[in-house]
Amino acid sequence: MPKTLTWLTPFSWLTLVALAGLGLGGCKILPTPVARSENSASAFNPDKMVEDIWASKVIPYFRQKAGPFAEVHALAKTDPAAAGAKYGNPRKQANSPWTFAVRVEGKIVAANTQSRAGTMDIDVDGDGKADARVQIGPAMRGTALRDSLDFVQFNDFTNQIDFAQFGKAFNAYAGKTVLSKLPREALEGRTAKVLGAYTIEGGQDLPLVTPAEAEIGPKP
Repeated sequence: MPKTLTWLTPFSWLTLVALAGLGLGGCKILPTPVARSENSASAFNPDKMVEDIWASKVIPYFRQKAGPFAEVHALAKTDPAAAGAKYGNPRKQANSPWTFAVRVEGKIVAANTQSRAGTMDIDVDGDGKADARVQIGPAMRGTALRDSLDFVQFNDFTNQIDFAQFGKAFNAYAGKTVLSKLPREALEGRTAKVLGAYTIEGGQDLPLVTPAEAEIGPKP
């Protein structure tokens, strides 16, 4: 026998609607939380961090730690660990290459100022051949300045991205405060004095030095 359909009376409908209203009344509709941006004063600002330590810590460190390029490079090629301990950051990450603080002084024998990644090649020993290539920007590769500092450690940063941005901030600050003031015309034949850092990397024609300080002499 087929089942008999039960029809709700108007009173029954009103009862259901009332009960549903009571159920909804006991619920709270909460807004989806939205992450708040950090206070600007406490937000990570690598450019400001570099600016704050440049004159008080970075430059004094390089002036104390750096050795003559010929001396540093000769030791770095035979015993990188010894050179790194003496002229670099012995507290570096174990898998990172050694980075060395150096003074480069000599004659500019070649220059590339057409590219944004400008460079000048310096003859240190007076044989007429380039011994080191110095970045003069405005675009610069690597994080040699950051990596040579023994008071900067990866574990001091929240993540790898922040650490990388901090390394780039050194290049940007050096470019803005030091390299932008250098002459870029008729560099060949002039003398140059550079205080900076470099890392030995495979495939490089010349050691690539990133300056923290740089001075170019007058035209000969």
